[in-house]
Amino acid sequence: MKHATHPYYGAMLVLFSSVFASSKAIMAKLAYVYHIDTASLIALRMTFALPFFLGLGWWAMRQKSPMTMTAKDWVFLVVLATAGGYGSMWLNFEGLHYVSAGLERVILFLYPTLVVVMSAVFLKHHITRREWLAMVTSYAGVILVVWHDVEFAALASTDTLYGAWLVLLSAIVFAAYLLGSGQLIPKLGATRFTAIVMSLTTLASACHFGADASFVALTVLPQQVYVLAFLMAVIATVLPTMLMNLGIHQLGSRKASLISAIGPVATIVLAYVFLDEQMSWVQGVGTVLVMSGVIAVSLDTTPSARATDPEV
Repeated sequence: MKHATHPYYGAMLVLFSSVFASSKAIMAKLAYVYHIDTASLIALRMTFALPFFLGLGWWAMRQKSPMTMTAKDWVFLVVLATAGGYGSMWLNFEGLHYVSAGLERVILFLYPTLVVVMSAVFLKHHITRREWLAMVTSYAGVILVVWHDVEFAALASTDTLYGAWLVLLSAIVFAAYLLGSGQLIPKLGATRFTAIVMSLTTLASACHFGADASFVALTVLPQQVYVLAFLMAVIATVLPTMLMNLGIHQLGSRKASLISAIGPVATIVLAYVFLDEQMSWVQGVGTVLVMSGVIAVSLDTTPSARATDPEV
C-alpha cells in the first residue's frame, strides 16, 4: 500500500516545484520597484543560493560515483554554465523590466518546443506531425498573449515587444543549454552536474556584476531587496530544483514535465494577486494554447534534463 501513494506524492512534489519556480518573476518585479539593476539582482540571488548548491556538491562528491569527463568536457561545461546558464538568466531578468510576469512565463515555457527544433537542426532528429502541430499551437498562443500585453500597455507597446524579444532569446539560449547539458549529465551525474553548473553560474554573475559596479553597491540596497533576493534564492531556485528531482524519482521525467505545465497558470494567478496584473480571456486562451502545445511535445519527447537544470 505504501508504494501506491508514490504517484500522488511525486505529483505534489512536481506541482509545488512548478509553483515555487513560477514565483521568481513575481519577486523580481517586486524588487525592480526599488530600482535595482538586473546584474545586481541576479548576483544577490545566486550568492544566497550558492551555499545550498555547494552543500549539494559536497554531498554528491561523497557518493564517489564515477566520472568520465575529459579536459574538453570541462571546457564545454564552463562555456555551458556561463553562456547558457547565466546568459539565459540575464536575458530573462532583463526582459522582466519590460513585460508582465505572466507574459514572461508563457514565452519562457516555449523552451521544450525549441529543444525539438534544435534537436532536428543539430542532431538530425525527425520532427513528427504531432510535434509540428504542437509547435504551431504554442506559438499561436504566444502571439495572442503578446498581443494582449501590447494592447494593454498602449503607449509602452514598443517596450513590451522589446521585453518579449529578450525573454524569447532567453528561452532559445536555455533550450540550447538543455541540449548541451544532455551530453554532460551522463558523464557527471545529475546531482554533481547541478551543483557545479550552479556554482559556475554564480561565478559568472559575480564577474558580470564586478565589471559593471563595485561590490560595495550590494551593501547599500533597501532591506526589502535583500529579503526578496533571499526568498528568490530559496523558494524560486533551490526548492524547485530539489522538489523536481524528488518528483522525477517518483514519476519519471515525462509525467513530471506534464505536471510542470501548470507553471504559466501559476505565474498569471500570482501576478494577479501580488502585482495587480490584468487577466483577460485573450490571455487565458493564449496560455491554454501554449500549455497544450508543450504537453503534446512532452508526450512525444522526454526532456530528461528538466529536473537538473537551474530555473532561469
